[in-house]
Amino acid sequence: MKGPITREQVVDGTAMSRRALLQGAGLLLGFALTGASTESVFAAPASRVVENEVTGAFAPNGFIRINPTGDVTLVIPMAEMGQGVYTALSMLLAEELEVKLDQIQVQHAPANDTLYANSFLHIQTTGASSSVRAFWTPLRQAGAVGRNLLIAAAAKRWNVDPATCRAKDGVVFDASGSKRLTYGALAKAAAKLPVPPAANVKLKDPKGFRLIGTRAKRVDSSIKVDGRALYGIDTRLPGMKVAAVAISPVLGGKAKTVDEKAALAVKGVRQVINIDEAVAVVADHFGAAKKGLKAATITWDDGPNGKISNADIVEQLEEESRKPGAVARNDGDAGKALAKAAQRLDAIYQVPFLAHAAMEPMNCTVHLQKHRCDIWVGTQAMALTQSLVVELTGLPKDAIKIHNHLIGGGFGRRLEADGTVLAVKIAKHVDGPVKVIWSREEDIQHDMYRPYYFDRLSAALDAAGKPIAWTHRIAGSSITARYIPSWFKDGVDLDAVECAVGPYALPNIHVDYVRVEPPGVRTTFWRGVGPTHNVFVVESFMDELSHAAKQDPVAYRKELLSHNPRALAVLSLAAEKAGWGSQLPARNGRGISVQFAFGSYLSAVAEVEVAADGSVKVKRIVCAVDCGMCVNPDTIEAQVQGGTIFGLTAALHGSITFKDGRVEQSNFDNYLPMRIDEVPVVETHLIRNAEAPGGIGEAPTAIASAAVTNAIFAATGKRVRSLPIDTDSLKSSS
Repeated sequence: MKGPITREQVVDGTAMSRRALLQGAGLLLGFALTGASTESVFAAPASRVVENEVTGAFAPNGFIRINPTGDVTLVIPMAEMGQGVYTALSMLLAEELEVKLDQIQVQHAPANDTLYANSFLHIQTTGASSSVRAFWTPLRQAGAVGRNLLIAAAAKRWNVDPATCRAKDGVVFDASGSKRLTYGALAKAAAKLPVPPAANVKLKDPKGFRLIGTRAKRVDSSIKVDGRALYGIDTRLPGMKVAAVAISPVLGGKAKTVDEKAALAVKGVRQVINIDEAVAVVADHFGAAKKGLKAATITWDDGPNGKISNADIVEQLEEESRKPGAVARNDGDAGKALAKAAQRLDAIYQVPFLAHAAMEPMNCTVHLQKHRCDIWVGTQAMALTQSLVVELTGLPKDAIKIHNHLIGGGFGRRLEADGTVLAVKIAKHVDGPVKVIWSREEDIQHDMYRPYYFDRLSAALDAAGKPIAWTHRIAGSSITARYIPSWFKDGVDLDAVECAVGPYALPNIHVDYVRVEPPGVRTTFWRGVGPTHNVFVVESFMDELSHAAKQDPVAYRKELLSHNPRALAVLSLAAEKAGWGSQLPARNGRGISVQFAFGSYLSAVAEVEVAADGSVKVKRIVCAVDCGMCVNPDTIEAQVQGGTIFGLTAALHGSITFKDGRVEQSNFDNYLPMRIDEVPVVETHLIRNAEAPGGIGEAPTAIASAAVTNAIFAATGKRVRSLPIDTDSLKSSS
């Protein structure tokens, strides 16, 4: 991330192109995050959400803008996918700036990797549960600097010491409280003062927080309730056409025959566009486009991947997993300890490909003109999207305008720009704007999937049953080698090996990684990747060790966590709140899991019932969370509930399989989400402290599966080492 824009750059105009029009009537604060956009986070104006620049604001590219009415605009680079990030980040700013939350207006940042790079990922993207973590300090610093400037402007006007003044709710008061000036009245004068370095401004003591840590109402709730909230798929433009697409069912294939005449005979159909990997039918509305696509009766040349099956992929992974991989961690001498073990355990674990199945299917609206390209889309990665469109169109970067929207389900799918690239290819052949919509079937069968992983583990126990060695070999695709090359070091995918040992203290550890790229499959992030498979594997295998040692799974883990008080605390709290050890009916069981992932500590206890026919009912999930400073407890609890259900869906139902190069699943009838009657009670217990915040969006997804499969073992004595759960194997033999 580049350094802050300086006041000198702002004044001489090198940091903005519209200074002459907009300077002088408001306050601009530019820090490590700078830049602005004329685009709203939403496609329609709403309370606390601005669509266009406010006339009279000091500059167009500020991180914070305060206009003469006193409204504060936060230009924010994080996409809202339901995780409440616009509320949380607004709370950080409002706390230090000393304004009420409803005085903050939110406006989405433009695509700009240099200015808006996420400090955890080093690119402008919403992912890795990093929004609050990345902006915890910069946004508070921005608010504190703004407050100090406004107080200084008031003190100068009153000819008093700034230290005698205070700010509250967007107003500066003198020592007596008899004099007061609003932020709007002070903005122009404050803008003329020298901006102090953010690092030199003292931040509030957490004990003095008035907003952070409270259950604040989400700023986007009202427009979602009353229908004003617009997603990418809701885009409507004058003269817009709508396209339905059929993409080659096999990766690398292309259309062989297309009955264009039949498609064009459908009322409302205007064009048939064949771009090799896909065929698009452009029409006046989506219904006509779908009918035209069906009438086109497309046949496909499958290309080189037309014979690939799931069995082929698993066989490749199993074979490669027998070979030593790139070493990710090597403590002590695990091989020597295994050779001398009083007891040795070995296991193979597998997790499948998973689709994202977001409620809002992939869509993108493009208006490609000679000298510019406007794109309306919900994306987690604006700058990446912009760069790929530059390559595709040859237009300069500043001619590519990304109009970002609310996202109706991201989960990592919208970190990828393949949907936008396809839409731009189609738009090249359309005069005017065109909205490209994928059907649910196209969405699921042409997703970029969570990788299939094949894991080999071994552990050595001493005579007392304590683990003295642990080896873990992970074989699977590398997402980071393609997406974040800096995370792929010396043959190790740092994401793929995250949580590969867990938070435990073990004397001898060896973890290695074998990169295996399956043919005919594209992989990407999926509401966490490494932790979503490694926590399942590690916590399941740790459960195996506890039972081999004939010890209670909670007590066994506690002994291995004595060095880690935060992990121990969540483990103990989850067990206590779940009533660990209390009696349950036959074929009912409890299982526990603990993790440190995304900067947060979590432990979950699952209570399940396994029927005689093998069907699994998850009755209750109790989750203890230590994510450091809780910005908005209500949002954290909502994230735990949503993430848990997402993880349980995968554990119970999730699996993408291939036959003849094609994905076999196509819609929610055979790629099942959890039904309402399957959803358990989810309890969340927060441990509050003053530590810097950790991430929470993906953490509960990672922890859910192991807690459930360990509970299944407790209920049936049968160990689950592959997902999704095979209920046939759990049938009662009596």
